[in-house]
Amino acid sequence: MVRWEPGTRDRLQAAATELYISRGYDRTTAADIAQAAGVTERTFFRHFADKREVLFGGQELLEQAFVEGVAAAAPDASPLEMVEAGLWAAAPFFAAERRDHSRRRQRIISENPALQERELLKMAGMATTIADALRNRGVPDVTARLAAESGVTVFGVTFGTWVAEGEERSFTDIQREVLGELVAMTSGAR
Repeated sequence: MVRWEPGTRDRLQAAATELYISRGYDRTTAADIAQAAGVTERTFFRHFADKREVLFGGQELLEQAFVEGVAAAAPDASPLEMVEAGLWAAAPFFAAERRDHSRRRQRIISENPALQERELLKMAGMATTIADALRNRGVPDVTARLAAESGVTVFGVTFGTWVAEGEERSFTDIQREVLGELVAMTSGAR
């Protein structure tokens, strides 16, 4: 076993993805992942709290980008414009070279109800974080929650479209379209 080598986290993620796809998530252990990556199980747990986090780690960086985008929005921005700024700040996480990995990750999650539940909890947590950022900008509670949930919905629809088989448009092009649909849909409201 390798004691230390650069790229261990990436190797663990790659090994886990391969094992989850070939064996199934439920039939893969942290020890299996560590062995496939050429490290000890203890090393695995230095990088990930559990085998689920191999798929969900990094969420805090995405949330941070959203929050920074909301904070950087113009002082006179509407709540939806603040959320839009957060969406654009998070978009670089979804570069073209990450699409294949994201598709594989989504396939694993789609095949496991417990992972689907975890994904929903992560998205709910992201909505709470965005709503807090909006409240910090002076947005009233209900408006902050509604805008944050709308932003997470736009993100989810964008991501789902981006990882769909055969989809080749960039994340930002899809996000622009989805945001446009939301604005068009709500502009005639009431």
